[in-house]
Amino acid sequence: MKKGAIKVSVLYPSGEGKTFDMDYYCNKHAPMVAELLGDAIIASTIEEGLAGGAPGSEPTYQVMGNMYFESIEAYQNSLGPHVERIMGDLPNFTNIEPIIQISKVVI
Repeated sequence: MKKGAIKVSVLYPSGEGKTFDMDYYCNKHAPMVAELLGDAIIASTIEEGLAGGAPGSEPTYQVMGNMYFESIEAYQNSLGPHVERIMGDLPNFTNIEPIIQISKVVI
């Protein structure tokens, strides 16, 4: 990813009683988000947590979705009109309140 790009990470923490439907997320939610945000997204990834840092520990996050944008304005302008629809889809695949982190790629 190029230096200066904006990375938006949507993190779904692990924990007792937390559920996540990876099939729905990958095959319905992520494509819907990509379609709604359009060309503003320059790349994206979905990662599934396997383990924590210590041997035998649970992953901190069950799933991490990452989207890359040219600028924070590109992200905000593309998300704004669609945020209610995107957030409204969460109950279809998880009971987890996501954590959102916006970062700048430095290397």
